[in-house]
Amino acid sequence: MVTSGKSVGVPKLNRPELEAACEDFSNIINTFPSCTVFKGTLSSGVEISVVSTAILSLKEWPKSSETCFRKKIDSLSRVNHKNFINLLGYCLENQPFMRMMVFEYAPNGTLSEHLHLKEFEHLDWAARMRIIMGVAYCLQYMHHDINPPVAITDMRSDTIFMTDDYAAKIADVGIWKEVATKAKTAKEDSSSRSECPPDITSNVYCFGTLLIEIISGKLPEADDQESMCNWAAEHLKGKSYSKLVDESLKEHNANELEAVCEVIQECIDPDSDQRPTMRDVTRKLRQALNISPEAATPRLSPLWWAELEILSAEAT
Repeated sequence: MVTSGKSVGVPKLNRPELEAACEDFSNIINTFPSCTVFKGTLSSGVEISVVSTAILSLKEWPKSSETCFRKKIDSLSRVNHKNFINLLGYCLENQPFMRMMVFEYAPNGTLSEHLHLKEFEHLDWAARMRIIMGVAYCLQYMHHDINPPVAITDMRSDTIFMTDDYAAKIADVGIWKEVATKAKTAKEDSSSRSECPPDITSNVYCFGTLLIEIISGKLPEADDQESMCNWAAEHLKGKSYSKLVDESLKEHNANELEAVCEVIQECIDPDSDQRPTMRDVTRKLRQALNISPEAATPRLSPLWWAELEILSAEAT
């Protein structure tokens, strides 16, 4: 079920084109300990985001990091979904050292900013339900329609981006931390070790905690989803669902809230074997929320493929 246009992988792009697109890599939109994110504009006017490792030389980049990087390109190149920040290409050069991935650009900030910062557009109940369905459809596609399945290693509200019309787009950012960790532990790394299979049930748990954050507007504590789940679990047990609703919301739909809360309860089950599949989750939510896959996706589709074919031809 993988779309043929991307099943063969994504193009290798050349440095000069990306340098020009990102204004000599001066157009920084975010910096993390393990990577830097640049905004770029291709010559056609299409906007891209370019993520570059913080590692600066080949000496600090062991074989295990290279393997991890290439495997990620391979797995992300198999994902082609309108609610995903799709991988468009990569750049791999040793002189000067460069490892970059090129993604679609979502212009409207992150879900976290819209939920928690006053200067961002407030999301009403209907907008939140559309975001929930967009994320659910995308995870269902990644878990069930791609073989082998792909799990998002680090899914949070600040790794979900908003399009112009407030559709959700999930980004996979876990790779850069993983690569940096492998570089640090290269000496004791045994590259023959088999890769862990994708952790689908943890992904479902993350989805459950994300739903709590979306309906409650409650900011999760850093790296501690458990305390938010414990807070929600008390209200879920007593079926006092309205106590979970964000006070800034003027109205909400009680039937939809009930369905979302039932899904949360199943997804955050401490016993990972008891958690539902994303196919079950999507079926249940769609029945209650009545939002089709088409309604949950962005209305505009960028025209980057033609442009990238030109770039990739120049790179080879």
